[in-house]
Amino acid sequence: MANILLIFLLQIILVPTLSLRIIFVVKNMSVFAAIFGFIEALIYVFGLSIVLSGEQSIPEMLVYAMGFAAGIFLGNYIENKLAIGYTTLTVNLMNNNAELVSTLRNNGYGVTVFEGMGRDSVRYQLQILTKRNMEANVTKTIEEYEPNAFIISYEPRKFKGGYLLKAMKKVKKSKT
Repeated sequence: MANILLIFLLQIILVPTLSLRIIFVVKNMSVFAAIFGFIEALIYVFGLSIVLSGEQSIPEMLVYAMGFAAGIFLGNYIENKLAIGYTTLTVNLMNNNAELVSTLRNNGYGVTVFEGMGRDSVRYQLQILTKRNMEANVTKTIEEYEPNAFIISYEPRKFKGGYLLKAMKKVKKSKT
């Protein structure tokens, strides 16, 4: 019974560690990726050695797989809480909502407004780049002003210049 609990615990630790390592690799944060890779390898070898040592226990193997599944949920939860990186929101509106744009800008978000032709009429599109941990706040603000807005969110890989970077540099300098 102790082995079964240990296997489950190891898997619950292993999979979020694996998830974080992958995230840090994708974000090009090599030092963190290497640290989590080292921890991941230790846990993996230790846990697998318990499962494969001695007689092959089906309950231990099932718990190993269940712990892996539970670890996926936990890893996803942790990743969402950390919200590392940036997100770009593309917001499509039926009308040019100057009040929404002004509110977003006053809250420190860089907003670029485009006008385009939809199927039946002119449409307005907002491009907003923000930190991922602020995405829910931006979306909530948009929904308060434009409940029918069409919002697409995606994660940019690279960007250079622009309002957000200038604002971040100013905040960094004022803290030092």
